[in-house]
Amino acid sequence: MPDFVELWIYLSSTPLFGLTATLLVYLLANGIYERLGQHPLANPVLWSVIVLACGLIVLGVPYQTYFSGAQFIHFLLGPAVVALAWPLWVRRAELKRHVVRLVLAAVVGGAVASLSAVGLSFALGLPVDITLSLVPKSVTAPVAMGIAEKIGGQPALSAVFAVLTGLVGALSGKYLFDWFRVPRDHKGWSARGFALGTVSHGIGSARAIQVNADAGAYAGLALGLQVILSALLIPVVFRWIS
Repeated sequence: MPDFVELWIYLSSTPLFGLTATLLVYLLANGIYERLGQHPLANPVLWSVIVLACGLIVLGVPYQTYFSGAQFIHFLLGPAVVALAWPLWVRRAELKRHVVRLVLAAVVGGAVASLSAVGLSFALGLPVDITLSLVPKSVTAPVAMGIAEKIGGQPALSAVFAVLTGLVGALSGKYLFDWFRVPRDHKGWSARGFALGTVSHGIGSARAIQVNADAGAYAGLALGLQVILSALLIPVVFRWIS
């Protein structure tokens, strides 16, 4: 037992711990997700976050120690996002025909996402800094943090809101689309994917890619458009109204 304790203390303090724990937990969660027929409530990202967070708390491992290993996976987020461009390139002729509609839909969708956050905050009587942190909730976390800093919000809190928004969209999207009777043909899958990418950024896009190729491509497009439009327009709008 003393030898095991010493081994655990050594392993838990090395970068190998964070990397190994993240891979094992996600592979297990993804295996369960596949066995359940990719049920939205079994989303592997959600359960990986829950299991890893609980594990760190129970084992008393500092987040900084965990992230020293998990950062190697975090680095791969950049290439993964860039890879979303390939499905768009394959569909470039179709996108050119609808470019105006797509940009207009992205502007309206992003505006509704931000305004709904502001309305909800005022309805709940939340402080101004929390309201400003909620505004970029539908933009991918790194960009949301930058926007929040520019408009007077709390970047760390904005990142949390962005992740939660992505998870909510990934979990509820299927049921909402079915409730609104969005068809499951090419046009319908494209609309589902674009809507999911608009409001739920990377997490929603990952879910769309797993379900349908057309949905994944349009979700990636919506994700990119929201990053560009939100980063340019939200700070300008808040500078204008303040």
